[in-house]
Amino acid sequence: MRAVQFVEYGPPGVVHVAEVSEPHAGPGTIRIAVRASGFSAGETLIRSGRMRDTMPVQFPFRSGFDAAGVVDEVGPGVSGVEPGDEVFGWTTARGANADFTVLQAWAPKPPGWSWAQAGGAAGSVETGVRVLDLLAVEAGQTVLVQGAAGGVGTVTVQLAVARGARVIGTASAANHDLLRSLGAEPVLYGPGLPDRVQALGGADAVVDCAGGSLPDLIAIAGDPAKVVTIADLGAAGHGVHLSHGGVDALAVHSLGIAVDLAAQGRLQLIVAARFPLEQAAAAHELSETRHARGKIVLIT
Repeated sequence: MRAVQFVEYGPPGVVHVAEVSEPHAGPGTIRIAVRASGFSAGETLIRSGRMRDTMPVQFPFRSGFDAAGVVDEVGPGVSGVEPGDEVFGWTTARGANADFTVLQAWAPKPPGWSWAQAGGAAGSVETGVRVLDLLAVEAGQTVLVQGAAGGVGTVTVQLAVARGARVIGTASAANHDLLRSLGAEPVLYGPGLPDRVQALGGADAVVDCAGGSLPDLIAIAGDPAKVVTIADLGAAGHGVHLSHGGVDALAVHSLGIAVDLAAQGRLQLIVAARFPLEQAAAAHELSETRHARGKIVLIT
């Protein structure tokens, strides 16, 4: 089967499609024929070598950890799903950017979502639920989402709105109408952000999906403990929590939340771009511009 991988650190050009052995479902897992899979912006940091000291990898590195497709193998001990079902979910072994992948957590694909939307949903949903839980965001609070127009940001905005929170989202002016459509009050990012947020009444908590602005975000929240970042590798130096996810009970719970909100028409996945597997390097290039509006997805 085809799978996206790289065998050395370097620029986007090191990413390529290789022929590899197919994985198979084991106990507690299912295998899907992938229709679409999410592109993870964090993998650009791994590929470039910027994380080699904190997260060294063994080559070849196969990319992707969330996908959507049609079940074609069901492992021992699995119930409630059978071959032919359409699902989306997570893999712990990476390698979701491929023709087939094994999922450790999954849920039924919402009928109203395209394959591209479902393929990039699981990672963003899990991240959004996780960071909002870490900040204990609830109804009546105001949360600032930094980088609100990206793949994780657009989902986090909607999840916070669904909790009854007021959401302020940072983005370029070109994306302000998008944020309004998702229920957020848009504000420009960049110098002067604390003053602009204060003019809107301030924020009780901050979710950082962009990185590079922690001093301003701490000033807005008033306390490093009220800021969670998923993008700033210098978080510890500012006393801010850098959050990473995984497939666990929370991940499974987050997928259920997504299905429920999608059924209510309260969660949409914004797809920034679709690339075939063979153009995965172009997905890396687009991600590194930091101007992708929504989630980048690879189509199988």
